[in-house]
Amino acid sequence: MSGRRIFTGPARLAAIAPYLWMVAFFLVPFGFVLKIALSQTAIAQPPYVPVFDPVAGWQAFKAALAALSLDNFSLLASDDLYWHAYVRSLVVAIAGTAILLVIGYPMAYGMARLPKRWQPIVMMLVIIPFWTSFLIRIYAWINILQHDGVLNSLLLALGLVDKPLVWLSTDTAMYIGIVYSYFPFMILPLYATLSKLDDTLLEAAADLGCSRLAAFRLVTLPLSLPGIGAGVLLCFIPIIGEFVIPDLLAGSDRMMIGQTLWLEFFTNKDWPVASAIAVVLLVLLLVPLLVYERLQRRHLEAR
Repeated sequence: MSGRRIFTGPARLAAIAPYLWMVAFFLVPFGFVLKIALSQTAIAQPPYVPVFDPVAGWQAFKAALAALSLDNFSLLASDDLYWHAYVRSLVVAIAGTAILLVIGYPMAYGMARLPKRWQPIVMMLVIIPFWTSFLIRIYAWINILQHDGVLNSLLLALGLVDKPLVWLSTDTAMYIGIVYSYFPFMILPLYATLSKLDDTLLEAAADLGCSRLAAFRLVTLPLSLPGIGAGVLLCFIPIIGEFVIPDLLAGSDRMMIGQTLWLEFFTNKDWPVASAIAVVLLVLLLVPLLVYERLQRRHLEAR
């Protein structure tokens, strides 16, 4: 009997289901967005031309296809406003993800080392914020960080400051909101990886003369790299396109790309430029995904 796998109907459907999902909910919407990005702004409904009309026939379709252009992408490349928004988003995403990793790794490691009966309780405490609306949680931070809010009142009561500090409309407030909102996304994959580590490996390292620090560096850290990669991606990708947190907590002098996209789409009604921003952002986000996929493949081949 040959070594080829024979898929039955349900097994074949299960194998192609992810590809059908990607086509229906990624490639098709992306095609519409790309088409709008190649169009021109118009005072009409919808606010762009050309609009493909399948009923108009093949000649009308070819004329509309010939009218597509790369003008919107040229605008993004020539206008410093968009470049600054992309760079700021990248810097904020890298810094926010790094803060989350520095705080989240020790906590996930401590959770994984807890007795088994305590781990579900601590995990529940991490997940509980998901039960509340994201927008409500950000508005709660506005009340905490405002001039006469809870944080300033606490600092004044403890005598740590002489007058209320300015928290709102600063990058500090934005990073606080990012760390608070995305903390579970970093904790969960790290905990899932660290909780599966074999303690006998650490015992073997100790028997071979490794200190606790050396055992962590040579055993725990390398084995937890898949969890680190997953946590970094789960935080980095949504942070770089974040709109709500910087719009409510940060200042308006420097916008992230999510705010710029919102401005072009809803305020300026410039759908083609907004679509071009989204296309470029998606292409940029494919880079870390491809890097992670290649690292995962190398990790599996090395095992």
